[in-house]
Amino acid sequence: MSISEQKNTAISIHNIAADYGHGRVIDKVSFDVMTGETFGLMGLNGVGKTTLIKIMLGLMEATEGHIKVFGRQSLDPEAKKKIAYLPEKFEPPPFLNALEFVNFSLKLYQRPYKKEDVLEAADRVSLSRPALSRRVGTYSKGMRQKTGLIGTWLTGCPLLILDEPMSGLDPRARVLVKDEIVACKKRGMTVFLSSHILADMDEICDRVAVIHDGGIKFVGTPQELKTKTGQEYLERAFLKTIDTSARVYDS
Repeated sequence: MSISEQKNTAISIHNIAADYGHGRVIDKVSFDVMTGETFGLMGLNGVGKTTLIKIMLGLMEATEGHIKVFGRQSLDPEAKKKIAYLPEKFEPPPFLNALEFVNFSLKLYQRPYKKEDVLEAADRVSLSRPALSRRVGTYSKGMRQKTGLIGTWLTGCPLLILDEPMSGLDPRARVLVKDEIVACKKRGMTVFLSSHILADMDEICDRVAVIHDGGIKFVGTPQELKTKTGQEYLERAFLKTIDTSARVYDS
């Protein structure tokens, strides 16, 4: 990789392997995510998507290989400062209200808190302003998810890692969240996301990767995957890519 390519790489994943003690979950996984792109990771349950994200975040160590974030090792504190992460099973502290949660999130990143910014972000994802002063413990799943997304976006971090960001959202909210992800990209952020809703991936991702049988089966644009498999829809293209697998995964 040339020096110019290194500067344009947000995430560099090189020969990553991970083992929980009962065989490798992922093995020799390699791909790059470029600065400013929206990149989607596709795979069935149990194939290693969350494991890879944990290694990327420095929450667990790889058995082999390494991951760099903006040129630094993923365990480097300076790399972690540039990442805002929303986990798949996001549960904010129930005793806080949404405003308090976002304020807490921004303090972790030493970012200024402006109530008006939170109000405007809530408007963009259709989270009512009066609800922001209620305890999060009274929220529906969709409202909690919106709160987490707002807290992630407003950090202003150059890299957003979103694990199943559409979880619990109704169709209208999904459209609004997709619009916000596109807006984040326009502001220069890099967005790495994992989702089972492949139609959303097709709509907003510049490139996608298919992970299966412990390795990467495809990296490229959604259209390239559909063309390669002769399928009109990304979901069917994904299934055709993995249908030769001998492994069985838990649902």
